[in-house]
Amino acid sequence: MKTTKSQDNTDALKTLGEGGETCYNYASPSSDILELFPNNFPGRPYLISIEFPEYTSLCPVTGQPDFANIIVEYIPNEVCVESKSFKLYMGSYRNHQSFMETITNNILDDFVTRLSPLWMRVKGIFSPRGGTCLHVFAEHYNEESEQYERVREIVREWKSESGRHSS
Repeated sequence: MKTTKSQDNTDALKTLGEGGETCYNYASPSSDILELFPNNFPGRPYLISIEFPEYTSLCPVTGQPDFANIIVEYIPNEVCVESKSFKLYMGSYRNHQSFMETITNNILDDFVTRLSPLWMRVKGIFSPRGGTCLHVFAEHYNEESEQYERVREIVREWKSESGRHSS
């Protein structure tokens, strides 16, 4: 029987922790953490939305924790991001000190570098600090894509939908 240090039975788990214990890195965000798999529908522009509601990082000045819901929306080109690596990537910001605006843009840059999506937007919905809410939106279009106009149309429709993150 496989058990954790706290004696939780993990026999039924197949993918979580596959290959041994998961290694968590809490201070060094890197695009290398992101694992990719082939997009089986590269000729069809479809939208993926992946959300991390438990995001944390640290203020670069005070060291106080910042909390956020980070939402990555993208239209894949040749590859998609694997969800567990997404979780590990987001967790790597936990002890990282940076401004919220920088973090949101760095996430976009890392994902664009690794995925080369047709379109991508990162939304950082940060929890209030000192009575102030900060929401940061960073966006990228692959203007060289043959599907550029179709992608812009899909994105325009997506942005006009209400409740698009609810089931």
